[in-house]
Amino acid sequence: MAGVSYRAWGLLFALGGVVGFGFRPVFVKLCYAVQPVSPVTLLFLRMTLSLPFFIAVAWWLAYRDTQRRIGGRKRSPLTPREWAATGALAFMGYYLASFLDFIGLQYVGAGIGRLLLFMYPTMVLLLSFLFLHKRPAASEITALAISYAGIALVVSGQIGASGQDQLFLFGVLMCLTSALCYAVYLVAGSELTRRIGSMRFTAYTMMLATIPAVIQFLAVEPLDSLDLQPRMWWYLAVMVVFATVVPVFLVAEALRRIGANHFALIGAVGPVVTVYAGAVGLEEPVTLLQIAGSILVISGVLLVSLKAKIS
Repeated sequence: MAGVSYRAWGLLFALGGVVGFGFRPVFVKLCYAVQPVSPVTLLFLRMTLSLPFFIAVAWWLAYRDTQRRIGGRKRSPLTPREWAATGALAFMGYYLASFLDFIGLQYVGAGIGRLLLFMYPTMVLLLSFLFLHKRPAASEITALAISYAGIALVVSGQIGASGQDQLFLFGVLMCLTSALCYAVYLVAGSELTRRIGSMRFTAYTMMLATIPAVIQFLAVEPLDSLDLQPRMWWYLAVMVVFATVVPVFLVAEALRRIGANHFALIGAVGPVVTVYAGAVGLEEPVTLLQIAGSILVISGVLLVSLKAKIS
């Protein structure tokens, strides 16, 4: 009975984390709708407002390690080389990926943006082939073709020669590049994550990713850009707590309880949540072509994810 309860909580944690992440693009779009705000300012606020939570988690993990021994000894501290690698991955996987995503969401809908970001497992497969010389199986190649055919369907309805259509394609490119940055982070950081631990690595990278966000804001934005409407601060607070901090740790605990294979299935709920939340909360149109493309993308990504976890 205890085992069932343990796994049941893991499934609930996974669902909660996925739903939380699924609402993040919606809150970004709501912020853009309230008043003109740049992606630089929005990213700065998201990172700095969430920073105290991750500092608290890092402190708690360090305190816990001083109170108990792991494998007969305390966890050894990070070497300077590991700190440098963690900083580089923080820049790529959290700062740059988030910044590009925020830029893209100025020009594409929340649902399409989340679907494009959901492509990162297919990019992990491609990066593993190019740099780790892991040849994809025939089923994985088929999954890639299905996923990218789905993306082609999703964006085909808005391809044209007008300026607005060109901005849409620019937004698509930014969201796909964001997914690529996150895929690089996953491929390059897999060994370091095992060495440090997933929760500790997440806390450290989120803390370090705040540094370039602060530097960029101070360099290019005036301080009066923080003169925001009360509703904007409300959206930011909800996004930070329920679409950033809480999902990060729900997902980490879910992965520990149910494993990555089962989590991949639940992860497919994310784009669906965003599509329907965007349709209801932002009145974003959902066409049959987009639905068909979304089904192809989710199917292809699941084939890649499940194949990678099983093999």
